[in-house]
Formats: sequence, C-alpha cells, structure tokens
Amino acid sequence: MQELYPVMAGALVGAAVMFVPILWLRTLLFVVGCILAGLSASFISGELEESWDFLSVDMLLAWVGGLIAVGIVSGIRHRAEIARFFSGSQNKR
Repeated sequence: MQELYPVMAGALVGAAVMFVPILWLRTLLFVVGCILAGLSASFISGELEESWDFLSVDMLLAWVGGLIAVGIVSGIRHRAEIARFFSGSQNKR
C-alpha cells in the first residue's frame, strides 16, 4: 500500500505535463516532477532514514506511473482527434 503514493504522484505528473505545448519543456517537467515525486515518497514514508537506496525504487515507480498516465492521455487525445476528423468529413444529407 505504501508504494501506491509514488505511482499516483507520477501519474499526476504525467497527466499534468501533457497540457504543456512545448515538447522539451514537457520532457523537462516530467523528469523533474518524477524525481520530486520519488523523493517526496521516500521522505514521507521514512525510507530515507534507513537508506537512500529506496529513493531509486520510488523514483522508478513514479516514472512508471507517469508513463502510464502519458500513454492514457495521449490515447484519449488521439481518439478525440480521429472522431473529430471523421465527424467533420462526412457528407451530411
């Protein structure tokens, strides 16, 4: 249950950066956001007091959650564009 926070934080980062129109800025914000999400997850859970090795696991989980969210948002946008394309190009009688 404790590993749910970094995944959800990464998913929020991934979904949020998809609204940034500039690709290089979106990528930079995604990387920094996932690092911060992993760092905050390790700090909140107290894992940093034991070992800094937990930080890499939490950052990886945030990265995975973020990539899943980016894929979902991209898929939704792609479907909306296809639907908009086909609804505008049909002959209406």
